[in-house]
Amino acid sequence: MSENGKTFDELHFQPYDFPTVSIPRLSHLNPDADRLISEMKPVVLTDTELVASAQKWNLDYLEKNIGSGSYTVYLSNNKKFKYFDESKIQEHNLNFTPPTERTEMKFWDFAECLRNWKAGEKRLYLQQPLNDTVGKNMVDDFLSFNWNWIARQKKENNWGPLTSNLLLISTPGNITPVHYDEQENFFAQIHGYKRFILFSPDCYDKLYPHPVWHPHDRQSQVDFDVPQYDKFPKFHDISGQEAVLGPGDVLYLPMYWWHHVETLQHGDYVVSLNFWYKSGPSGKITYPLQGFQKMAVMRNIEKMLVETLKDVNEVGPLLQALVEGRYT
Repeated sequence: MSENGKTFDELHFQPYDFPTVSIPRLSHLNPDADRLISEMKPVVLTDTELVASAQKWNLDYLEKNIGSGSYTVYLSNNKKFKYFDESKIQEHNLNFTPPTERTEMKFWDFAECLRNWKAGEKRLYLQQPLNDTVGKNMVDDFLSFNWNWIARQKKENNWGPLTSNLLLISTPGNITPVHYDEQENFFAQIHGYKRFILFSPDCYDKLYPHPVWHPHDRQSQVDFDVPQYDKFPKFHDISGQEAVLGPGDVLYLPMYWWHHVETLQHGDYVVSLNFWYKSGPSGKITYPLQGFQKMAVMRNIEKMLVETLKDVNEVGPLLQALVEGRYT
């Protein structure tokens, strides 16, 4: 894949120390696409036309049609936008400094900042669920999405309801560090290019997630730029899957799959839209458990201990006492 005659490597995606293989790129008509989705394995779908009616959602169009509401924008002094849960800071009385600043902006103010943005300034990342405050033209665009295809996927894979369509607009070079979500996701690319590096749920022990009570819950502690192998030695053995999404591409991102996301460091602003679905009933459980099921078990154990002990500082020692000399 290329842009303006240059390869994406020449456009300076970030280099990392671990190997990757390509995520399959398939037509949505290819039976292997449905098979991979049913097996909860990632695939890039090239021709769903899921958001074809939104391909005109550039800044000018959005500014005229998105409405007068306020939109959530994150600001970062560097390229990284690591998610944090503000409620956990207060809930557990933590001494925690948020890595980014959250603010509310009118879209026209955000668009002006984005148009005038220069390298070295604070980076911007709009992250806003779409709702009924958008203008009529965008409602019409939304209703024209390929809902028949995505509804079939929902039905055939026994997913729960659609929970959110998150609109994402970012400055060039933004990075969302590796993390996982607890919902199924079709990630649709509208404008510009994004690189995804994915890791299966089985890589849980190599990515050292923060504890569930931490504001960075579901985020890895490993900084890909400075991995600290002495502290996180299993990261040496990590390998991933990689894809670059361009306009019209849709990535199936299974729940509990770790994903690191970045935009071209030298390119245009980027517009994306995701479709988050709850997972469906688990049905009959088969053994051995799959990686995502083990992750859910571990999360539930941690949550139970936090709730029972009432002190997050007691969770680690109790787990060590439980395991040390018995299961190691």
